Amino acid sequence: MPNLLVVETSSRGEASVSRQLTKRFVANWQGRNPKGVVVRRDLSKDALPHVTMPWLSAYFTSPQAHTSDMVEQLSLSDTLVAELLAADELIIATPVYNYNIPASLKAWVDHIVRKGLTLGFDGKGLLIGKKATVILASGGVYGEASPIDHLNFAPRYLEAILNVLGITNVTVIHGEGAKAVDLGEASMEAFVDAFIQEPNRAAA
Repeated sequence: MPNLLVVETSSRGEASVSRQLTKRFVANWQGRNPKGVVVRRDLSKDALPHVTMPWLSAYFTSPQAHTSDMVEQLSLSDTLVAELLAADELIIATPVYNYNIPASLKAWVDHIVRKGLTLGFDGKGLLIGKKATVILASGGVYGEASPIDHLNFAPRYLEAILNVLGITNVTVIHGEGAKAVDLGEASMEAFVDAFIQEPNRAAA
């Protein structure tokens, strides 16, 4: 049965546009995969520690030479990597803060980029064959006609990281102009509909 890993970051709960987009996407996915398994990693509820010098020492030491402390340093990273390796599909859902991803998501990236596990020692990605969807919500509107298009770092960064890890089948769903929901200029449902329609609505 297919396994979907959902990594979310927003701390806004039901008011989060990225979470509402993701909720719709996951519901559609479950409709197509009724026996599929959804694994959730909520970075707003279970904050990850950032990389430290002891972590880096363990990372750059051969596993055969690991001390018990080094094993402990990498234990959470091992769990996160195992979740990713077990997934057939991945969703990364995030708001955009100051043109880029939140620090919580960057911490996740740092924990799952692991030589010998997700990245080969030759620098080639090991996650070949997996599919990823990046779901973002940003207040700004980008595109070639936008004066801030050169600042559209978040989706480009995430797609680049996934490509580095060997995931080349990447779909980006960018909910641009999400501040319209906060300002009351658009309802949450209408905004989500504009980017992710339910199958029956699309057919209609």
